[in-house]
Amino acid sequence: MRRVGEAAAGGGWSLVVPLKPLSLAKSRLAEAAGAGLRSGLALAFAQDTVAAALGCADVRDVLVVTDDPLARAELSALGARTLPDTPGAGLNAALAHGARWVRGERPEARVAALNADLPALRPAELARVLAAAGAFPRTFLADAAGIGTTFLAAAHGVDLAPAFGGHSRDRHRASGAREILLHGVESVRRDVDTREDFLAALALGVGPGTAAATVPAGLR
Repeated sequence: MRRVGEAAAGGGWSLVVPLKPLSLAKSRLAEAAGAGLRSGLALAFAQDTVAAALGCADVRDVLVVTDDPLARAELSALGARTLPDTPGAGLNAALAHGARWVRGERPEARVAALNADLPALRPAELARVLAAAGAFPRTFLADAAGIGTTFLAAAHGVDLAPAFGGHSRDRHRASGAREILLHGVESVRRDVDTREDFLAALALGVGPGTAAATVPAGLR
């Protein structure tokens, strides 16, 4: 697996991945997996998401915004950088904080927000989405349900202006972001909130962390 230090200097995208404290994450999976297992699933989803993102040649680095110490340790071990969620004001504030931090370090950065719950993510499909994003100042990709958003990108000098949550597809479109309309990038759309989402991700083929966590959760 390519780590951050092995990325091409000066080029590529910086991805910002937000992650709640694991004890609070994936609450809608508690009924299916049990409260004691959902935090492990949330970590596994994030591990597979980050590993796949770092395996994409167009990704320079991945910054995970989280206050969870276990997640920081595990995702740092994969090669991600981590940043505390100092705003503590929800998903969009965390993403804006991460984007500002990236550009404080690298003002010319192309920045993209990526959900942490994409356990079937394929590097090649992410590369196609990033290539499409590079053609416009600000772009987004809707989730598999066509309601939310899994990816939002901003070119150099453009504010990310995240508006995730609920019907974010409509909000991002109304904000002037160009919607990415690609076929064959299902792994970048397939976030997981419910048992049905998880089964759909399993059908695509999940990463090793999620595959291992699935057995005790009994969700196959």
